[in-house]
Amino acid sequence: MTATTAPPRSGLPLTRLLLVAAAVLGALFAAAAPASAHAALLGSNPKAGTVVAKAPADVALTFSEQVAMDNKSIRVLDPKGKRSDTARLRNLSKGSTVTYGVDLRPGLAKGTYTVAWQAISADSHPVSGAFTFSIGAPSRTTVSATGENVGGGLVGVLYGAARYASYAGFIVLVGGAAFVVACWQRGANERPLQRLVVRGWLTLTAATLVLLLLRAPYTGSGHLADVFDLSALKGVLQTKPGAALVSRLLLLGASAVFIAVLFGAYARRTASTEPEAAKERKDLAFGLGLGGSVVAAGIAATWALTEHASVGLQPGIAMPVDIVHLLAVAVWLGGLAALLVALFRTPSIERAAVQRFSRIAFTAVCTLAATGLYQSWRQVGSWHALFGTGYGQLLMVKVGLVAVVVCIAFFSRRWTARLSETAVGEAVDAAEGGVTGTAAQEQEQDKEQDQEQVTVPADPQRAAQLARQQAARTVVREKRVRDADPHRTGLRKSVLAETVVAVALLAVTTVLTTTEPGRTEEEAGRGASSSAAAAVPSGPVDITLPFDTGGPKGKGTAALELTPGRSGDNELHLFVNNPAGKPYDVPEVRIALTLKAKKIGPLPVVPDHLFTGHWSADGVQIPMAGKWDIAVTVRTSDIDETTVNKTVEIG
Repeated sequence: MTATTAPPRSGLPLTRLLLVAAAVLGALFAAAAPASAHAALLGSNPKAGTVVAKAPADVALTFSEQVAMDNKSIRVLDPKGKRSDTARLRNLSKGSTVTYGVDLRPGLAKGTYTVAWQAISADSHPVSGAFTFSIGAPSRTTVSATGENVGGGLVGVLYGAARYASYAGFIVLVGGAAFVVACWQRGANERPLQRLVVRGWLTLTAATLVLLLLRAPYTGSGHLADVFDLSALKGVLQTKPGAALVSRLLLLGASAVFIAVLFGAYARRTASTEPEAAKERKDLAFGLGLGGSVVAAGIAATWALTEHASVGLQPGIAMPVDIVHLLAVAVWLGGLAALLVALFRTPSIERAAVQRFSRIAFTAVCTLAATGLYQSWRQVGSWHALFGTGYGQLLMVKVGLVAVVVCIAFFSRRWTARLSETAVGEAVDAAEGGVTGTAAQEQEQDKEQDQEQVTVPADPQRAAQLARQQAARTVVREKRVRDADPHRTGLRKSVLAETVVAVALLAVTTVLTTTEPGRTEEEAGRGASSSAAAAVPSGPVDITLPFDTGGPKGKGTAALELTPGRSGDNELHLFVNNPAGKPYDVPEVRIALTLKAKKIGPLPVVPDHLFTGHWSADGVQIPMAGKWDIAVTVRTSDIDETTVNKTVEIG
C-alpha cells in the first residue's frame, strides 16, 4: 500500500498557539482586579464611626501584618478637608502587634474627622483605606476622597503586565535552558531553541527594569510621570522589593554568561565528534547544571522574599518551599515550551530526549503537588476560605487546570512510548522509513536539484535567488521529514494542547500572587455574610430586609430608613416586624455601613430603642457618596443571630 504525504503546512499551529495564549492572558489580565489589600486594618484608636467627648492626642492604626509607612501615610482631615495631624509618623508596635500612629494638633474643633491611610504590605503590595470619627458631635464634612489611589489606574495596569511578563520570561529562560542541558544536548545548536531561551532572558530583564521604574508611582502617587523622579527611585532602592529587583538584575547578568557558554562553547563541543570534545562537553554540562541551578534559585528567591511566602505563618519554611515551587513550574512549563519548539521548528528530536523530559516533567509535577499542598494550607487555612474567598476560588481553578494538563500529558507519554517502540524520529533514517511512494520520489528530486545547484552563477542576483530557492526547499524537506512520522505528529498535537492550557495556568498563578490570601481575608472579618445587591436612586434610603435566625420566632423583616440619604449627617430608623407585619421587639440589633470601593468601614451604628419594634439613631455620618453596603444584624435569642445585607446608592 502506497502512502502519500500531504504538502507541508506553514507554521500555523504555533501562530494559533500565540493567538490563543494572548487571548487567554488578555482575558485573565483584564478580569483581574488591582492588587487586593494583603495587610488588613484590624482596628484603630479612636474606633471607626465613634464619637469621642474630647479630641484624642493621636490616631493609631493596627494592622494584621508588618507594613511600611512614612510621614505621608496617615492623614487626619477636618470637616473642611484641612490636615489636622502633625505629619510625623510614630511606630507604636509592641511584640507581634503592628501599630502606627500620628499625633493630632491641639485645640481641634468639634465635628467629623476623616482618617485616610496608605501603606506597603510586607508582601510588597500597596494598601489603603479611610474611616471617620467625631469629636463632641458628628458634623457635615466636605472630604470626598480617601487619599491616593495606590495600585490602580494606568500605572497599575502596566505594573501588572510587567509582572505577567516577568513570570513568563523566568519560566521560558529556566525551563528552556534546563531542557537543553538535561534532555537534549544537541539542541544547543538549534537556532529556534537558542532564540527561545534568549527571548526569555530579554523578557525577564525588560520586565524587571519596568517593575523597578514603576515601583514608586505604583506604591505612591499613581502618576506615570513619576518614573522619572530619581529621588523616588532612590527611595525604592532602599526598600525590600527594590533590593530584590536589583538583585534579580544582577543575577540576570550572571545568567547572560550562562547563556553565552551554553550556546557557545558547549554547543561547539556538542557538535564535535572528537573524544576530547566529549569529555569537555561532560565537564561543561556539570558546570552549567550546577551554576545554572544556583542562578535560577537566586532569581526565584527574589519573588519568595517579597511575595506571600515572606509573611504570615512559617516564613522560614515557606520561602524555601516557594523557591522549589517556582523552579518546578519553570522546569515543567518552560521545558514544555522548549519541547513544542523542538517538535515544530527543528528537523528532528531524538526519542531519548523526549523520554528524558517526560521523566523530568513527572518529577516536577510531583514536586508541584507537594509544595502546592503546603502553600494552599498556609494561604487558605480553612474550607470556608477555600470556597468563600476569591483566593480560594482562584486556587481551585488552578488545581483544575493542573489536572487538565496532567490528563493531556498522559496522552503525550503514550505518544512518547510509541516513539521508543519504533525507530522513528531520529533524523533522516526515521524520515526515510516513514516516507514512501510519491513523497520518496519528491525527496529524490529535491536531492538531484540540490546537486545541480552546486555551481554558483556569476550573476549575484541570480545567485541570491537560487540561494532563497534552495533554503525554501530545505525548509520544505525538513517539514516533510517531521510530518512523515504519525507518532511525532500525535506528540506535537498533544504537546501543543498542553502548552495552551499551561499558558492559562501561568496567568491564573500570576493573578494569585496579587490576590489577598484567604486566611488574611478571614482574619479581617470580610466575607462572613452573604449580600444581596440592590441599587436605589440617590436620596432617602428605604429598604426592607427579610431575616431568619433559625430559632423560635426567628423570622421577620427589618425595614431601614436613612434620611436624607447623602454624604454628611443622616437620621436612621429601623423597624422590625414579625411575619404578620406587626412590630416585634428583639433583644439586639446592630447596623454597619461599608463602602467597599474605597475600603471604608465597616462603620458601626448603635441605634436607640424608642418603641416596640422601632430603633433610631441621629447623626449617622456618611463620609462620601458611593455604593454603600448596609449590614443589619438581628439577634432573636441568646444564640440565634443573623446578618442581612443590601447595597444602596448614597449620593
